[in-house]
Amino acid sequence: MPHRTIHLFRKGLRLHDNPTLLAALKSSEIVYPVYLLDRNFLTSATRMGTKRWHFLLQTLEDLQTNLKKLNSCLWIIQGEYEAVLREHVQKWNITQVTFDDEIEPYYKEMEKTIQVMGKEMGFEVFSLVGHTLYDVRRIVELNGGTPPLTYKRFLQILTVLGDPEMPVQDITAENSQKLSPLPEVGLAESYRVPLPEDLGFSKEYKSSWRGGETNGLQRLEEHLKNQGWVAKFAKPRTIPNSLLPSTTGLSPYFSLGCLSVRMFFHRLSKIYAQSKNHSLPPVSLQGQLLWREFFYTVASATPNFTKMVGNPICLQIDWYQDAEKLHKWKTAQTGFPWIDAIMTQLHQEGWIHHLARHAVACFLTRGDLWISWEEGMQVFEELLLDADYSVNAGNWMWLSASAFFHQYSRIFCPVRFGKRTDPEGQYIRKYLPVLKNFPSQYIYEPWVAPEETQREAGCIIGKDYPFPIVNHKEVSDHNLQLMKQVREEQYKTAQLTRDDVDDPMEMQLKRGRSEETSQKKKLARSSEQGQTD
Repeated sequence: MPHRTIHLFRKGLRLHDNPTLLAALKSSEIVYPVYLLDRNFLTSATRMGTKRWHFLLQTLEDLQTNLKKLNSCLWIIQGEYEAVLREHVQKWNITQVTFDDEIEPYYKEMEKTIQVMGKEMGFEVFSLVGHTLYDVRRIVELNGGTPPLTYKRFLQILTVLGDPEMPVQDITAENSQKLSPLPEVGLAESYRVPLPEDLGFSKEYKSSWRGGETNGLQRLEEHLKNQGWVAKFAKPRTIPNSLLPSTTGLSPYFSLGCLSVRMFFHRLSKIYAQSKNHSLPPVSLQGQLLWREFFYTVASATPNFTKMVGNPICLQIDWYQDAEKLHKWKTAQTGFPWIDAIMTQLHQEGWIHHLARHAVACFLTRGDLWISWEEGMQVFEELLLDADYSVNAGNWMWLSASAFFHQYSRIFCPVRFGKRTDPEGQYIRKYLPVLKNFPSQYIYEPWVAPEETQREAGCIIGKDYPFPIVNHKEVSDHNLQLMKQVREEQYKTAQLTRDDVDDPMEMQLKRGRSEETSQKKKLARSSEQGQTD
């Protein structure tokens, strides 16, 4: 007998390649597309900041528009998710609830709650994988019941699995007749997408990213038009301080599931098949999707993945507790223009280049401030449009050398690293206008500029812009010794995630070093003992 179904959108906020929704339509006499807007759940589980709330509301509005084109709608139900779901199961005589599989603990807890509710109220629960390339449980199973902890081992298992499944057909007028019809006018108002001001957010919002499947697909098609760029894309060659994104800028759409990673993967495969020379993993565009999958897989089967304590793959490090320095890092007041410009861009736009993320993460943790990666992870979770439970935590462990990354002697220099790709400091001038009049020779370290130069630039260091909060050379030398000691004492833990495959970060550092003249290399080695990058 056909079901009366509620399909719960969580991520997977799209109508293309949505296997769970498509299956629900095939097994049901009616399907109610529902989004449970539980503010307490979303805020506590995901630490969503204002920009991501705007992005989510735009995404829901776009999904609403696309469903209306199919003579249906998205039922936005606000309130505590268990209570409002229970109410609508009774109201609509529901016999099935469907949703995409997710790996985050808070979504798993929600699923358990719904399973219990189903047994009590007599409805079935059904889910399929839609947010990842593979069913990550299968990857763990093929690895003997534990997650592969190195990218190399992960890729070995994928050779057994083969390519991800092909995307399913899009939801169109032909296969969507079972979607619930548009509600009456009065009822529609009760279930509409709320405005930002309804939720206490300012309606003033500026961003280069507008949420939703429609915008995500437009961006995707624009990139795929340039098949040469796609084929030759190598992440280390992208520029961390370019004033326009030199990567795809698609990550916010993947994080909410406005775009299907399977669809993107197979579109790339077609382009690669037509190209004689194309980049390979780990630095290619497909390689980036596989890195995402790697972190999802490890996160799915690692206890306390977003914490240090109780996390079996993470080094246990006695990080400093320094609220003042943490605040200065978060609010772009470190006195290092390259770091502060990156953090300013993060606040203003909700996005920064992946190498810029490397720089500020290294600075906060093992490089300069020796503050826990958990603190940085939480700031990114709040401010990034593409914040993602698995990728965010995995990268922070990586960049703090707490797991995965083992070239811990490679420390990003907060002066030299940005200067390589932007010697004139245009990026700093844009995001830190207080420094815009400094000559290029001082823009990365304005504290060394003569007092007269500072006056001419209209910015006195220590008054209009802060002095550096640390001496980079001294603290990075000290922290390097601390990290060396930690890794010696916790050798077994460090070896768990050790990989001999070059990662994109290390390849970027190698490339940067190779581009310097041999004389500069010698000077760098003699002045900084070959330690900082």
